[in-house]
Amino acid sequence: MEPSTSADPYELARMYRHRFDDEDLEAKELLWDTLCRSFFQQYVEPTDTVLDLGAGSCEFVNNIQARRKIAVDLNPDTVEHARGAEVLQASSEDLSAVADGTVDVVFTSNFFEHLPDKKSLLTTLGEVHRVLRPGGRLVVLMPNLRYLAGKYWDYFDHHLPLTHLSLVEALELSGFGVDRVVPRFLPYTVKGSRLPIRPELIRLYLRAPLAWRLLGRQMLVVAHS
Repeated sequence: MEPSTSADPYELARMYRHRFDDEDLEAKELLWDTLCRSFFQQYVEPTDTVLDLGAGSCEFVNNIQARRKIAVDLNPDTVEHARGAEVLQASSEDLSAVADGTVDVVFTSNFFEHLPDKKSLLTTLGEVHRVLRPGGRLVVLMPNLRYLAGKYWDYFDHHLPLTHLSLVEALELSGFGVDRVVPRFLPYTVKGSRLPIRPELIRLYLRAPLAWRLLGRQMLVVAHS
């Protein structure tokens, strides 16, 4: 995940090497393999071009099935994690290396909160809208401030607080149509999780929307260009 459009890339690399150890990365890989297979693949056709915005350690883009994959992040370490994806080291506010209307799905997880302000978010959404084909999808997973209170600020690089309502408003201002809003979807983080990260438990959780209302701290929003 790319914390800021103005951040120093090597500071980002140092920050995330410190934040996630090998055990954390293994847990994230297992989590995202299951999430992609059991949930997010419904939004991506095998023939699609997918752009992972703020790809970080590439757990999503490595595990989703797609014809072409593009991982975008300022962090230079991203290239070390990508498997079979093109890596674009760039700001979310300048995706000029990606042509207009050439992407079927843009996915972003735990990224928008790292942007410095709402102007940056609107610029980012404008670039996402530009690279998506007409009717292309944007899938957003991120912390929902409404259900996190002070824990949202426990990470040094969290700058932009959003709820599902404010994110929907930003999307509509940027020309998107909103298709699905789940205010409470996944738990907040795997780091320090009290629950074991096991595929069978993840699949059970995904089939139990009532559990989302109890444990969900991250929102899911799906929109179209």
